[in-house]
Amino acid sequence: MNKAVLCGRVTKDIELKYSSKDTSMAIARYTLAIDTGYGDKKRTDFINCVAFGKAGEFASKYFSKGLRVLVSGNIKTGSYENKEKVKIPTFDILVETQEFADGNNNTAPATNPEEGFEPMTEEQNTDDETLPFT
Repeated sequence: MNKAVLCGRVTKDIELKYSSKDTSMAIARYTLAIDTGYGDKKRTDFINCVAFGKAGEFASKYFSKGLRVLVSGNIKTGSYENKEKVKIPTFDILVETQEFADGNNNTAPATNPEEGFEPMTEEQNTDDETLPFT
């Protein structure tokens, strides 16, 4: 099985290109910054993601630098030779699914994470007698 699930922040605005004129498929490339560990052992990994077709167009349209996203897909390994003729290993996540991890935009979430609760509206606010527990 080859499956990766990642949650991280987009490091820069999405790069969208289209394949040759024959197929004209959208190809979006972006990098996720993923924090791992804690304290002195905390580090950030940078993982390259590639989304094709409608998923690529979606990423290009709605994802931007700093947005926290959840991605799942397959790991694809490869390599290239640098100028010194040294073989450098690479890997990308071929995106199968991608979604917003904090809502659908770059604004702060509606709830205060320190409190853990969303404020009630007047319509939701009822007196204690209507609650199913005491």
